[in-house]
Amino acid sequence: MLSPKRVIIATICGFIFGLVCMMLASSNPDVTMQIPLGTKLSILFSRGITGFMIGISAIKLRWWLHGIVMGAIGSIPMMFPTMESPSIMIWTLIMGLIYGFLTELITSILFKAR
Repeated sequence: MLSPKRVIIATICGFIFGLVCMMLASSNPDVTMQIPLGTKLSILFSRGITGFMIGISAIKLRWWLHGIVMGAIGSIPMMFPTMESPSIMIWTLIMGLIYGFLTELITSILFKAR
């Protein structure tokens, strides 16, 4: 059964990691121009949606693997706009894996919302 506590905690974690991701992207010294607001909002909401996906998912995996898989799935749409820069594309996926793992860790282990 779907736990509202789990959905709320995972979604909040997703948005918090979205803010972190947005700030990290904005602080990249390799970027010669400022990141547009639309891109920043895309990062924020993509990570928030990933958290929501983790919260509602009924896939039966160990908690840590579930977070990694859902983080990867949630990062795929964010990778397409970065195709001209393979390093950014790879980092988008890596950070999605990390944020997914951390979201699931906080949700399942810290708050015991399984």
